[in-house]
Order: sequence, then C-alpha cells, then structure tokens
Amino acid sequence: MIYTLTTNPAIDMNVFSYGIQGNAVTRTFGAVYTPNGKGLNVSYCLKRFQTESEVLGFFGGFSGKYIIEETEKRFIKAHPIWVEDTTRINIFLNDGAQEYKLVNEGAFVPADKRAEMCSLLHELPDLTTLVISGSLSKGMESSFYDDIMELCKRRRTEVILDISSNHLAELMRYRPYLIKPNDEEIKDIFGIIMRDEEDIKDVLHDLYEKGAQNILLTLGERGSYFFNGKSMYYAGTKKVELVSSACAGDASLAGFLSLWLKDPSDIEMALKRSAAVGANVAESSGLGLMDKVEEYTKEIMVRKVE
Repeated sequence: MIYTLTTNPAIDMNVFSYGIQGNAVTRTFGAVYTPNGKGLNVSYCLKRFQTESEVLGFFGGFSGKYIIEETEKRFIKAHPIWVEDTTRINIFLNDGAQEYKLVNEGAFVPADKRAEMCSLLHELPDLTTLVISGSLSKGMESSFYDDIMELCKRRRTEVILDISSNHLAELMRYRPYLIKPNDEEIKDIFGIIMRDEEDIKDVLHDLYEKGAQNILLTLGERGSYFFNGKSMYYAGTKKVELVSSACAGDASLAGFLSLWLKDPSDIEMALKRSAAVGANVAESSGLGLMDKVEEYTKEIMVRKVE
C-alpha cells in the first residue's frame, strides 16, 4: 500500500479580485476551499487514476477536522494524529494579472505526537511505499526525517521524498527510492545553478551518486527530467494560462507515480502523464476535475537524453 505523509497540512482558499490596493477594501469572488498539503494532494490525485493510497499527517482544530472529513468523502482512508493547535489556512489571491500567495505557519506538533506518528508507521502492516511531502510544522526538527527514514529502512519500505528542506542532502545516505527536487531546490539545497542541459545531466548523475535511486527533476515551464542511473529522459510541457500554481507540483508527482510505481519501465508514459496533470491543474483552481489529462498527454513530447 502507498501511504502519503503530510506533516504540515492546510486548507487552501483560492479567491479572485479585480485588483488589489493597500488601505482599501478588496472585494473578492469565486472562493474555493480545498483541503491541502503536499502528501494529501498526492493521495487525491492518485485516486483520480484508480491508484489506492492512505493518508498520514498531523491535524488540529476545525480546519484539521474539515480536511479529514473531505479526505474520507473521497473514499481515502486517513490515519490522523490529532494535535491541540489549529491546522493552518493559506490564501491564494489572483487579481487577474498576478497571483499572491499568503502561506501561514503550521500547527505546533509536540514531541509526544511525533513519537505517536513513528509508532503508527511501525505498526502499519502494509507499509510498502511512503511518500513524504512538504514542510515540517512548528516544533518539528529535521531529525524527524531521519527517524522516519531509519524506520523505513528497517521495514524495507520504499521512500519517495518531495521536500524543500536543506536536510534533503543528508537524507541521500538512506538511498531514497525517488526524490523530486525542482531547480530552486537544487540551487538552495545543493548550491548548484543549472544553466543548460549539460549542467542538468551533471546534477542528475551527482544526485544518483549521492544515493537517490531515482530522480524526477521538475523545471516548471521548462519541463522535467528523469534519471534512474541508467537511462535519462526529458519531458516537455503543455502551455496553459495560469490560474493557480497550488497543487500543480504535487499532482504532477502523483501522475508520474500512478504509472511508474506499477511499472518502473513505463517511464515515457509516466512523464507524459506527469506533465499533462501539472498543466491541467495549473489552469484550474486546485485539483479540479483534471478533465484534460488524456488530451494533454497526447501532446507532451518525451525524448531520451544521450
């Protein structure tokens, strides 16, 4: 079974306006409230592609309860660890020209709740794959990642990491099954600026040598790369009009995993679906219907990198 771990979930409120100005009342419209968190988004998108997963995370207050209720409405099983603090609410405001992202800090997670999560992971009978996504919440140190990775190593669980923490560099020693960095994270975590494809190839080889068994490198509008130590692929993108970037990266990862975890040799189709899902989500508010994935998949170009 695939489990997704979201340590810092949220409710995302996407709203629109006809402009924004300081010291004035800004009228908004079209508000959409979405249970969110990178791991949660992966599970929601996997469900769209008939791939079962279960949700793990820390939740609190009325907002945490809302997220769990909405998750269960999607017929996805959740294993919440309840905390006393209130799960955060983020605001994404589109004024017709730009998108403003107001991201709040998360709920406080005390040490006993972190230990409770580790106990739960130890007890799950079918923990074959764990997707760890997003930022750590208040009260959590990067050593929590090490605790989880050690536990998964003992259980022979395949771990997929989609985190922006600088600690990612240290986690390479655990040989994660897949990592999904973007260009900004490569710069911030590993101190490397990728100017062209030769730089990208060097980075992918370096990450593999550091311990990552597979790498999915996303570059936004510039496409994505995949490397497994033997073969390297590049996938283009589908140009769309951006409505909201929220969830797009998480959805693209889920699109990739929905095919690749079932058949690791099906790299080209997994990359096509990944790019198509990301584009379809970016042109809507949240995960939406994802009604153009099949259409966009046919338009995505994938090539093998020599």
